[in-house]
Amino acid sequence: MNAARSGYRVFSANSTAACTELAKKITERLGAELGKSVVYQETNGETRVEIKESVRGQDIFIIQTIPRDVNTAVMELLIMAYALKTSCAKNIIGVIPYFPYSKQSKMRKRGSIVCKLLASMLAKAGLTHIITMDLHQKEIQGFFSFPVDNLRASPFLLQYIQEEIPNYRNAVIVAKSPDAAKRAQSYAERLRLGLAVIHGEAQCTEQDMDDGRHSPPTVKNTTVHSGLELPLMMAKEKPPITVVGDVGGRIAIIVDDIIDDVESFVAAADILKERGAYKIFVMATHGLLSADAPRLIEESAVDEVVVTNTVPHEVQKLQCPKIKTVDISLILSEAIRRIHNGESMAYLFRNITVDD
Repeated sequence: MNAARSGYRVFSANSTAACTELAKKITERLGAELGKSVVYQETNGETRVEIKESVRGQDIFIIQTIPRDVNTAVMELLIMAYALKTSCAKNIIGVIPYFPYSKQSKMRKRGSIVCKLLASMLAKAGLTHIITMDLHQKEIQGFFSFPVDNLRASPFLLQYIQEEIPNYRNAVIVAKSPDAAKRAQSYAERLRLGLAVIHGEAQCTEQDMDDGRHSPPTVKNTTVHSGLELPLMMAKEKPPITVVGDVGGRIAIIVDDIIDDVESFVAAADILKERGAYKIFVMATHGLLSADAPRLIEESAVDEVVVTNTVPHEVQKLQCPKIKTVDISLILSEAIRRIHNGESMAYLFRNITVDD
């Protein structure tokens, strides 16, 4: 299929070769070629984008995977979108499998909701639609003034469990904190497996961070209304660490949406080993694997880490053979085809519930 003649083009906004692999896989499935463009960094650090073909009146899909240099990737996406907008593209759809700054989607003490800022910047640059995958918080979709399709990677990860984990019927799905319990429950119900939740003082969740309610700080000699006595909020005290659920003699499969700093996963694996789990898998959609993650995984009790290719991690795989990759280019290419043809996206959300 000639994409140009059919009224759409697919571009990659990345300036590094490692980040264009997903774009190549998507275009191969579509039977199309990547649009002709040049994205590079000048000697002074500025990003330059040049579109090398006409895009007038066409649907343009920009595939942008996010490497470790997040801010450069964001600027590449913004500048390319604006270049396409000024070149009279009909629609500009961003295909951003891992949406950056998604963890900064809540107000913190004297902070900002950076994810909302990024959504506004993308709209201003010219994007009219976004395809993404497993947003860290589903409420992020409300930050945008245009449609957002939040696809799910869970069907691919569930398929991996069924086909690649021997004796998976003897497994239990584990949430490494109560925050991840809904996701773990979804996997457990679909696989007809048991559920376990790790809870206790070793965990640190986003809810425990300062969220602005402690501001302003108490200051001596502050004038207080003589008749005003506000009830004192009791400090949180986590119970001793416990595993709610039986993992003895079972395969433990820890599920989450993002694996970045792996210390919490390594700690969870140690606890599960102590409770009798004989094999431990970690599965997530986005494998950021920052800092010393490969080394820590290699030295840990984790037997295998399974992530999708929403984020490039080939270097980390060379450093740690325990890291495995699941390809999700199939669902992204199908989403592109359906959006361009004006077809319903419902097929891609079969049996997906609000909690998934």
